[in-house]
Amino acid sequence: MTMRIRCGLIGLGRISAKHLEAYTHHKEHLDLVAVCDTDEHALSSVPAHLYPQRFNDLSTMLKETKLDLVSVCTPSGLHPQHGIMAAEAGCHVIVEKPMATRWEDGLKLYQTCQNKGVELFVVLQNRYNPTIVKLKQAIEQGRFGKIYMIVSNVFWTRPQSYYDQAAWRGTWSLDGGAFMNQASHYVDMLAFLGGPVLSVQSSIATLARNIEAEDTGAALIRFAQGTLATLNVTMLTYPHNREGSLTVLGERGHVKIGGTAMNHLEIWDFADKRPEDEDVATLSYTTDSVYGNGHTAFYGDVIRCLQTNTSAVIDGNEGLKSLELLTAIYEGAKQHNAIFLPLSRNV
Repeated sequence: MTMRIRCGLIGLGRISAKHLEAYTHHKEHLDLVAVCDTDEHALSSVPAHLYPQRFNDLSTMLKETKLDLVSVCTPSGLHPQHGIMAAEAGCHVIVEKPMATRWEDGLKLYQTCQNKGVELFVVLQNRYNPTIVKLKQAIEQGRFGKIYMIVSNVFWTRPQSYYDQAAWRGTWSLDGGAFMNQASHYVDMLAFLGGPVLSVQSSIATLARNIEAEDTGAALIRFAQGTLATLNVTMLTYPHNREGSLTVLGERGHVKIGGTAMNHLEIWDFADKRPEDEDVATLSYTTDSVYGNGHTAFYGDVIRCLQTNTSAVIDGNEGLKSLELLTAIYEGAKQHNAIFLPLSRNV
């Protein structure tokens, strides 16, 4: 990989702004060569200073430009298709969360990248939140002792007008519901912090929105080490986004990270007091959206991986762990039964 990485972006919806910010921040290493979207207005809205070529077809973009890396920001159900096209063209792939809406499609994307010898990076940017980094460190240091319970709440609101903005929103094939779309980062936090999952029980409901998928759900997760976790999700909170939180309860520690996007450290209490604990309040930060501020750090790791030929922090395998838990949540709700992991990795 040369020092400068030639990038393409497909999908210019809401989340693409975070990717454009990251390209600008890392302009010493990244060249945004091309963007792609079927919406001409979206294409024209890309900041002029980035100077990308504009395409309305991914195949054409891949044929007519020389790219090292393609970022896939299309609707979730299209992530595997577009990621596979980029991989087969010899490009490394960044794919937004979730990497697929179906387990078998996520596996195909992962296996295609493996077979083509290209890297697959899955955008799970909340792992870079300063609050989450500190919490993960405390877990790895054993400061909690035995972890008894993890509780995550996602109390946000998405009015009907949000879903009506695009026909794919709230559909099973392209989007999924509250778990798959809005709360997928919180599903990932449980997979990331709790370790291997033993089983999942769940229930979903569509209570107020005119969509195919769920607007509300709850999941009970049992980890292999014995920890229990609950994830409570709704897009019906009145009157706006209230809470995106994570609480860890252990025999020697209690931490709660709250705010609207796991951005505010509310409780940090351990039996073994340490000098560095005095500064934990400085880890809290403000964010202008529920996406958080982690995309820039995520891209920094992508650059490091490609330029030094070293392993990525959040690769395709990490993405599959999150997708596996998501899949189990939906399968549990469908079967009204406990789903045991791991799922088969055979397509």
